[in-house]
Amino acid sequence: MPRESTEAKTARTRKIIAGLKRTYPDAHCELNYTNPLELLIATILSAQCTDKRVNLVTAELFKKYRTATDFAKASLEDLEQAIKSTGFFRNKAKSIKSCCQALVDRHSGEVPRTMELLTELGGVGRKTANVVLGNAFNVNAGIVVDTHVARLSQRLGLTKQKDAEKIERDLIKLVPREHWTNWSHWLIWHGRRRCYARKPDCAHCEVFRLCPSGKIFLRTGEAKKSDATVD
Repeated sequence: MPRESTEAKTARTRKIIAGLKRTYPDAHCELNYTNPLELLIATILSAQCTDKRVNLVTAELFKKYRTATDFAKASLEDLEQAIKSTGFFRNKAKSIKSCCQALVDRHSGEVPRTMELLTELGGVGRKTANVVLGNAFNVNAGIVVDTHVARLSQRLGLTKQKDAEKIERDLIKLVPREHWTNWSHWLIWHGRRRCYARKPDCAHCEVFRLCPSGKIFLRTGEAKKSDATVD
């Protein structure tokens, strides 16, 4: 295939946005939270864990610990036990306590609203900061790149990178800033509902005609089998 120009890729990205926005008009962060602190904690817990499991854990966790001070003062053992089912619970408990202690010491217990200040907190990387900024504060500081966003961005031919920050840099050149937060939601929803890691449902994909991988998957048998035909 001929190399796609930047202008053509940008135009195709706009069409992908339109298609996904039409398909998932209510796409949103599927972690349950009622304030920025809860979203910050839930996002830390979501590493290598499903949102469904995190939501089960935080339903009880947020009843017991309501403020940054509560988390900072919690015993490490109690916190580990409360979040154990999310996996990697020892590291996550340490990150939560470190993060919340920093919130208390530097920010009066409040979650800061900038990338720089968030990423200075223990256990908070760029991805977590992007989740909090985009969803709790409606600040488009960057694009969340999780496994779904990385996989779909590669399949859609929008990046060849594998490193999350390099993928993000490619995407912010193509996706208009006002869509940065929703772009992640759309790709995550599409990844969970259509473009599966194994056997993607290309035959029913709403952006099939805009995806360079779709016809390859159908031709090679890597896509989910279906009676439907796609032009």
